Amino acid sequence: MFHPRKYWKKLGPGIITGAADDDPSGVVTYAQTGARFGYGFLWLALFTTPLMIAAQEMSARLGLVTHRGLTALVRQHVSAKIAVGLAVLVFLTNTLNLGADVGAMSEVLKLLAPVPTSFAIIGFAAVILALEIWLSYKRYANILKWLSLALLAYVAAAFSVHQDWGAILHHTLVPIWLGGRSSLTLIVGVLGTTISPYLFIWQASEEVEEEPAKTATPTAMGARLQRMRKDTYTGMIYSNIMMFFIILTTAATLHQAGLVNIGTARQAAEALRPVAGHFTFWLFALGIIGIGLQSIPVLAGSAAYAVSEVFGWREGLAKKLRQARGFYLAIAVSMIIGIISNFLGWSPVKFLIATAVLNGLLAPVLLFFIIRLADDARVVGDHLSTRSIRWWGWFCFSAMTLAGLILIRQWIWP
Repeated sequence: MFHPRKYWKKLGPGIITGAADDDPSGVVTYAQTGARFGYGFLWLALFTTPLMIAAQEMSARLGLVTHRGLTALVRQHVSAKIAVGLAVLVFLTNTLNLGADVGAMSEVLKLLAPVPTSFAIIGFAAVILALEIWLSYKRYANILKWLSLALLAYVAAAFSVHQDWGAILHHTLVPIWLGGRSSLTLIVGVLGTTISPYLFIWQASEEVEEEPAKTATPTAMGARLQRMRKDTYTGMIYSNIMMFFIILTTAATLHQAGLVNIGTARQAAEALRPVAGHFTFWLFALGIIGIGLQSIPVLAGSAAYAVSEVFGWREGLAKKLRQARGFYLAIAVSMIIGIISNFLGWSPVKFLIATAVLNGLLAPVLLFFIIRLADDARVVGDHLSTRSIRWWGWFCFSAMTLAGLILIRQWIWP
């Protein structure tokens, strides 16, 4: 018999990673998709689900079996120079991304309460940094897991407005191409937002944190892998369901009202108030703040994991500050740079373009190494990826490579 409470207790890195994928920047991308194209691209939620599952399952498998993070494995089995390059790009991308997310949360908070934007930016960052440094790993991981439920606000928002369920079913199950350069850009943006390098690195490293014992009997390792798969499948399905409902909400409201140009999280939330009412507006706005509090620590943490692994620093949220100074310094530096980036006069759209381009460049490169390492008996022993996971992994690599090339082309020749 299925016991929801017991099942929830067994969830960990997978559900946290899946929810962190729908960060405020991701919400903007999905809101743009629904506002501009209505229900037309709901099928993307189905399309990206197996791709995410494959990428994250292999990442988690590597961390769980080898007890090492991804950049450490690349450094050991591929090339130290490549590992350093990956770590630098991950740190840069994550820092820009968390800067955009903090800015988005602050702008949305301003709609709910008369709080100065600069004060909110510094306040959010300070609270997140303090929790990440001072709370014990188990307690902090539990907080992040519960914060993942903030995304349910988008489910409530979707059901608070009128929906055409016949059209929804059709556009969910029948992929269509709406044509035009803007639709191609948004599809690429959805891929880049949904399948991101920081998610690979975070989940692999968190599997190491969850299972501190390096050695395990075959029976124990089998049980751990089974737990990891359930957690990962649940987290990635949850992530894509939430993407589905964000597109659904904005399609039924903003698109129907002709409000098709949504560039920021604040614009998305603000536009909902006159169209869908105060209740939907509040749900959408609180969802952005709640998931921002969950996803920003993942961005900062994965950046710190990547840097620490290539330089051989002691790492991990389970360690105290005095035990892993370099690791926590990397988190702090990433947060500080992210804060500063909000005061440079950059537009939110530039933030999104920069992170999308960097993710488009980095994701397929890192994914290539993940697939090869997870299918190498010298690395994972008898715990190789299944054939279906490998197939979807290579398909994901091909899709992300194409997305990256398109992003680069559009960046150079807009």
